[in-house]
Amino acid sequence: MDEALIKLYQRQGYKIIGKYGAVKLCLWTKKSILNRGFCYKQQFYGIQSHRCLQMTPNLTYCTQSCIFCWRSFQGTEIKMRDFDEPQEIVEKSIEAQRSLLIGYKGDEKADKKKVEEAFEPKHVAISLAGEPTLYPKISELIKYFHQRKMTTFLVSNGTNPDALLKMEPPTQLYITLAAPNENIYKKTCQPLVPGNWDRLNKTLEILPSIKTRKVIRLTLVKGLNMTGVKGYAELIKKASPNFVEVKAYMRVGFSRERLGEESMPRFEEIKSFADKLSDYSGYKIIDDKKDSRVVLLSAGNENRFLNLT
Repeated sequence: MDEALIKLYQRQGYKIIGKYGAVKLCLWTKKSILNRGFCYKQQFYGIQSHRCLQMTPNLTYCTQSCIFCWRSFQGTEIKMRDFDEPQEIVEKSIEAQRSLLIGYKGDEKADKKKVEEAFEPKHVAISLAGEPTLYPKISELIKYFHQRKMTTFLVSNGTNPDALLKMEPPTQLYITLAAPNENIYKKTCQPLVPGNWDRLNKTLEILPSIKTRKVIRLTLVKGLNMTGVKGYAELIKKASPNFVEVKAYMRVGFSRERLGEESMPRFEEIKSFADKLSDYSGYKIIDDKKDSRVVLLSAGNENRFLNLT
């Protein structure tokens, strides 16, 4: 990344690690430390928000330019042969997290026990920006996090199915589904590589064979892709994930330059969409979190809480 782009990200609270990686404190990590709330992942799956590390090994490169993404679309070219080693990324990510947390040690409003625990993260969301499976050693990266006894949540746009098949399975694999058909996909995700829609569908087809917990996340933008509920249901049936998250687009980061406040669905609209999706897909609504504007659906009676012992 060039210096101007690095400074742009740093002003938004990113800590750059190595050549292309980054860490950023999640809003819910901050809120949890101050006892002002927690991430929906804590409510849905049992992880601790204050001990979650949000990072990416690949901040700038992606196969899509999703209109709702908080990433900058500047500087997306990257020499994939020139990358940091996975163990170095893991260690630098944890160091960066601690550096970003240091101010809470002197904050009288902070929960002292949580601050102490936050310095030893137990969960990593490989989801900050960019497409993580484009990092050539994503499998080794996941292994190193697992060796540190950390749970891994990998979020992918699903356009690199071969990498998903070959890699070390994360604790929980998210596939973002942002369109019910190819036409809406092109408008919403603005693919940078020909054939992305076909590759996404291949990912949905192979998803049942990947041996880990799987989640399809619908990121819905009002007036753009919040339509075609039957189409979403058919794609979900093909993928057969353990869970489905119906989530509202939130106007943060660089997406504020592309979308207005009116593009964020209200919780009631998300709930209504999830009700219809449940009817068509057979997945049952089992939880929701209003302040995150998200609804959780499940395929069956399996335990949604992770074994974190």
